[in-house]
Formats: sequence, C-alpha cells, structure tokens
Amino acid sequence: MSGEILLTREGEIATVTISAPERLNAMNLAMWGGLEETFRTLSADDSLRCVVLRGAGDKAFAAGADIAEFASERANLEQARRYGARMAQVLHGIAACRHPVLALIQGACVGGGLELICCCDLRLCDESARFGIPVNRLGLVVAYDEMRGLVELVGKAAALEIVLEGRVFGAGEALAKGLVNRVLPDGEVVEGAYAAARRIAEGAPLVARWHKKFINRLLRPEPLSAEENDESFACFGTEDFQIGYQSFLAKRKPVFKGR
Repeated sequence: MSGEILLTREGEIATVTISAPERLNAMNLAMWGGLEETFRTLSADDSLRCVVLRGAGDKAFAAGADIAEFASERANLEQARRYGARMAQVLHGIAACRHPVLALIQGACVGGGLELICCCDLRLCDESARFGIPVNRLGLVVAYDEMRGLVELVGKAAALEIVLEGRVFGAGEALAKGLVNRVLPDGEVVEGAYAAARRIAEGAPLVARWHKKFINRLLRPEPLSAEENDESFACFGTEDFQIGYQSFLAKRKPVFKGR
C-alpha cells in the first residue's frame, strides 16, 4: 500500500513526515514500522537537537490507522495484538526519544494521529486543526499503551470526554484541554513551529535532554534515589556550562557543543 515516512534534516533539526496525503496521512502497518525505526535512529544521533513530527501537506497531520487495512492486518484477536504491539513500540519510541520532539499539526489529527502527538514534547497547531478519537463508532477500544499518553497529557476528565463522546473538535478546544501548547493562524504554523524548534536547538542540548528526562521521571510516583538527585547537578561539569555562563557575562550568544 502507498505511504511512507520521510526524513529530512536542516542543521541540528530533523523533520519526520508522515506521508500518505491521498488518505489524509492515515498510517498503515509498514508506516508504523518506519516511524519506529526512524525515531530509534534519531534518538541515537548525538548531533541532533530537535525533531519535528508532521504530516505531508496542510490537510492532515494523520487520520489515524488506515481502516482499509483492518481486513488484512487487524481482522482477528491475534492480529490485533500484534498490530497493537507495533503501535505501542512506536508511541514509546517517540516518548523515549532523547531529543525534544515537536508536533507540527495542520488539519485532521484524529485517532492514532492524536495518540502520536500525545507522545511528543510540544504541540503547535493551526486554527483549522481538528482533533478527536472517534473509535466508538468502529467498536474499537483505545488500548492501555495507546491511552497512556492522552491521560498523562489532559487528565482523566478530558480523556474520558474525548473517547466516550468520540467527538471531533477544533483547535481552541484542544488548547483549552491542554492537548496543544499553542494555536497559530493558518499559514503561520509551519514558520512558528520551526522558530520554536530553532529556539530549542540554540539551547544547550545536554540540558534539553536532561530536562526531558527529569520531567518524565517526576511523573513516576517512587521517590528519587540519591544518584538521580545528584544528576541534577551534572550540568556543572560540562563544557556547555562554561560556554553558557561565560557567554552570558560577556554578553555574547553562546554556541553550545553538546559536551
């Protein structure tokens, strides 16, 4: 079936594009696999500082999993388990990526597409963006691994509203629910998203990775160990710290090296 995951790079910013515009970037099984492999590769690349995840064109970020593929790939319980395991690996891989991941959202972002953005670190959308998980109309359940990111992002009440009603809603409501960080005018979201990515990339990359790690760790209930707490101060032993504070005192822009 048609559809691919595209990877491009400009300097320290990588762009991952979900590309199946003829079906609103709905994801088939091969594309889920491609997304998993792409993020595994990007996470291991120390020269990167930010990843932008987007859909091809301006009509959709992603319209979820390709329903036309259900008859061949999700027709029974065993197939559904395998498919679900692949989706879970992708969602975990995006959430676990060491670099900040920014979702650039235009148009439809529903079903699995909405699950994908919940695993990103920042989400910027245009005013025409539409969100929802209307799987109750398919008799389809959002599995635990797929639900986790949504609940962590918007909380119990909003997550229940989204999955129980199955309603598709607009960008303003998504912002009010905490599903997106910012809504930008149509025609400006691409520029705005890459401006945000550049601000991230201009910061100290080790600091960005530590901040992402620390925030995710604080969401877990068990107390911090002494070793974990000590890691909070590891930045003071980096070359980037020397570059950063000396540049501040000299009133010049820092150029971080990632070490």
